[in-house]
Amino acid sequence: MIGTIVNTVCIVVGTLVGTALHKGVKASYKEALYTALGLASLAIGLNATISNFPKTDSSIVFIVSIAIGAVVGTKLDIDGRFKRLVNRKHPGAEKGRLAEGLSTAILLYCIGPLSMLGPVLSALQEDQTLLFTNATLDFVSSIIFASTYGIGMIAAAPVLFCWQGMFYVAAKFSATALSDSLMADLLIVGGLLIIGSGLSLLQLKDCKTLNLLPALAIPLLWHLLKMLA
Repeated sequence: MIGTIVNTVCIVVGTLVGTALHKGVKASYKEALYTALGLASLAIGLNATISNFPKTDSSIVFIVSIAIGAVVGTKLDIDGRFKRLVNRKHPGAEKGRLAEGLSTAILLYCIGPLSMLGPVLSALQEDQTLLFTNATLDFVSSIIFASTYGIGMIAAAPVLFCWQGMFYVAAKFSATALSDSLMADLLIVGGLLIIGSGLSLLQLKDCKTLNLLPALAIPLLWHLLKMLA
């Protein structure tokens, strides 16, 4: 798991570098960075969603996933609980925007071909290329996020480690479980979540993106049922 470890360390180091710059960034520049991150999130999310449509076996899986995920997440109030937890640990941080930035960073770090396929290649072929590439991108992104939101962004590092570790372990035990169609469905749903984060950052619509997180479990259940059928 050397690739995942390097990726995690890059986020930690990038966050520390960005935090050192945080107090020197004027409010007007931070607002500009919010806009830039929002636009980047929209672009990344749209690319992940659209580019994976041809790779899925069923065009309705993502619709069912988002619908069920939204209901379950709203019932559990994942978004509200997360924001209250973050704001309790970092009171007054950027007027409560830390939770918004942290949720966006976690999605951008975790949901993407490099972060999801990288651990699989690492487990099956000991090829760290994708993860090292992802680590470089996340290093730069973490500097930008931390310069905007502060040291609280470091919490994204252990989340990334656990996320990539899950794919690594799954590939070690069963390479066939992670089919191309399943990965495509996860990337489509994940892309929609990133789009939601982008809209929130741009203050166009508070999508309460974290309430949609349970949607990522639906493709897993769908493909599991197909395997057992």
